[in-house]
Amino acid sequence: MSDRFLLGHGTENDFVVLPDPDGDRWPEDRLDAALVARLCERRSGLGGDGVLRVVRSRHVPDAPAVLGADLDRCEWFMDHRNADGSHAEMCGNGVRLFLHVLVGEGLLDRSACADGVLVGTRGGPRRVGAGPDGTYWVDMGPARPFGRGEAAVGGRTFPGQAVSMGNPHLVCLTDADLDALDLTARPDVDPGLFPDGVNVEFVRVLAADVEGADAHVRLRVHERGVGETRSCGTGACATAYAALAHARPAAGSGDGSVRGTVVVDVPGGRLSVDVSPETTVLRGPAVVVAAGELTREWLDG
Repeated sequence: MSDRFLLGHGTENDFVVLPDPDGDRWPEDRLDAALVARLCERRSGLGGDGVLRVVRSRHVPDAPAVLGADLDRCEWFMDHRNADGSHAEMCGNGVRLFLHVLVGEGLLDRSACADGVLVGTRGGPRRVGAGPDGTYWVDMGPARPFGRGEAAVGGRTFPGQAVSMGNPHLVCLTDADLDALDLTARPDVDPGLFPDGVNVEFVRVLAADVEGADAHVRLRVHERGVGETRSCGTGACATAYAALAHARPAAGSGDGSVRGTVVVDVPGGRLSVDVSPETTVLRGPAVVVAAGELTREWLDG
């Protein structure tokens, strides 16, 4: 048995992927926070925004607690860790890559995924599907606004909408030059509103010039536990909701009528998000870049 790994990304939100179907290669006491951080280190490790362990739900100790009655419906669990080793609830780019790996490893048949399969995550079960064009989609669940907040960057304060996608986001719509923002440091936010940290999106609303889209936005994102990333799937969904609600203030007032399709440009590419009162659906690519085996020299180092 080898310590195989894959490297992949969804719109350049990149991950180290560890195939572990039977939970015997990378159990919790081996894949600890320190090892995750070493794997994600871009100079001395493999490099990535996080680690995805591909494992059956029955081998994940906390799966029953987070999946509840859906445990038996979720054969597979995306055991997702941030680059600092902390557990993460959900990642829209990561879960598309997760399904891509399941198909590529022969653990699922692509044709059987057209209508979607349930995948367990710490944000709950998510239905993920394979599109005929080679892309993937994921039902991310409804966007849930939970207040207003502010993010401070470089001496400037940006007001924003707090949105939960199973993980917390602060979406700041701004006319500022996004390229000029220094996101090397974590933005300052209200710890009372975000006691467990938050992903912060800085967003420019563009002209609605994409066919079939109700809105077109560009964003940069600082992810908690990671830093700035090239893309964030849950951030794209939170941003799509906030952009539509901002364009239609009455719809964002809590009456549940926010809906539409938003094209989201991130530094790593383009995503599409369908928003309705019932759910959000994220669409985009997933790519496996490389596969290999960790050496004993590095593991023992």
